[in-house]
Amino acid sequence: MRAPIVVAGGGPAGAAAACLLARAGREVLVLEREAEPTPKVCGEFLSGEAVAYLGRLEVDVASLGAEPIERVRLADRTAIVEAALPFRGVGLSRATLDAALLRRAEVCGAEVRRGAMVGHVGPGAPLAVRLGGGGEVSASAVLLATGKHDLRGLRRPAPKGSDDLVGFKIHFRLAAAQHRALLGHVEIVMFPDGYAGLQPVEGGDANLCLLVERVRLRNAGGTWEGLIADLRRRESHLAMRLEGATAMTERAVSIYRVPFGFVHAPGSDHPDGVFRLGDQMGVIASFTGDGMSIALHTAVVAATCLLDGRSSRTYHTRIRRDIAGQIGRASALYRLGRAPGGQRLLMRLATAWPRGLIGVGAALTRVPPRAVSRAWSRIATSPTAGRSPGRAEKPA
Repeated sequence: MRAPIVVAGGGPAGAAAACLLARAGREVLVLEREAEPTPKVCGEFLSGEAVAYLGRLEVDVASLGAEPIERVRLADRTAIVEAALPFRGVGLSRATLDAALLRRAEVCGAEVRRGAMVGHVGPGAPLAVRLGGGGEVSASAVLLATGKHDLRGLRRPAPKGSDDLVGFKIHFRLAAAQHRALLGHVEIVMFPDGYAGLQPVEGGDANLCLLVERVRLRNAGGTWEGLIADLRRRESHLAMRLEGATAMTERAVSIYRVPFGFVHAPGSDHPDGVFRLGDQMGVIASFTGDGMSIALHTAVVAATCLLDGRSSRTYHTRIRRDIAGQIGRASALYRLGRAPGGQRLLMRLATAWPRGLIGVGAALTRVPPRAVSRAWSRIATSPTAGRSPGRAEKPA
């Protein structure tokens, strides 16, 4: 009996790949470390491409309460610039999206085990997947979709400067007037040593996701409470939005050493049969709002390669070709924003040419349309793509 395909991680990349593989008749086991949906450090913005990917998986974001987002505001201490996005995106919390995708994977026929953490993947045929709490399962292939959590022996090298970065995320219930002003917008607030993103999500909440350098956090006392108090004092636009707001949790979730700019390059030591998805394959700067689209794109390409009998090396070569350019350009823009005077230059350009700058920036940092079309055409023409759906989709 052939070993199942094991998906390590039930976030968007892992769950989407599980949907596609199970729908094509493959035996799939999803191992998700969290026993129930939990907040993740994520901007929770779904671009037009990401919404289209989810639609093909039969996940309707509108039915999940996603908030439409059609415009972007850039703000710093001196100015506010607004422009239309070149596509229609939505705001949707990770807790809601992750739960929906895992349910969809089960409907397609995948087995989902929650509260099961992968501790190590050993070489061989089949691969030996050791669980964090003990035990082992065999796998014909492993999709490494653990997000920002690395596995021992498969750690990502940290790009230069990533150890200086700390990310935070928390939901607020804004005052009525501020919530109305935010609706339909994603706001990027730039400040010395970092930036914040604020946008509406389902249920009337607003997601605040921010990135700061360690020095800014240290100077604010080294705590979330000190940092948010410092930002309220110094950053007028953010202070206005948070006036009268209620935090929906006691503390923000956080992450250290954010590896912006990482793109996996398969070497001779990469285990055969291990496919990196999502943030394990490439990490784009969060201000672009394209991280979710990249995650879903890696899922489609990985599923295609597995269904076609292609190697993990072929997959990594293909996906690197698709995403390395946009991640590199996003990283260059991010470095410009961190450089002395870089934020002021970007705001001047945005003030003089708002629609054009937003459009060019979006075009340079999105998954190329031809790569999206190629991925879906391959999944449709894969030799096993037309096989019967998974167990849960069969008629009673």
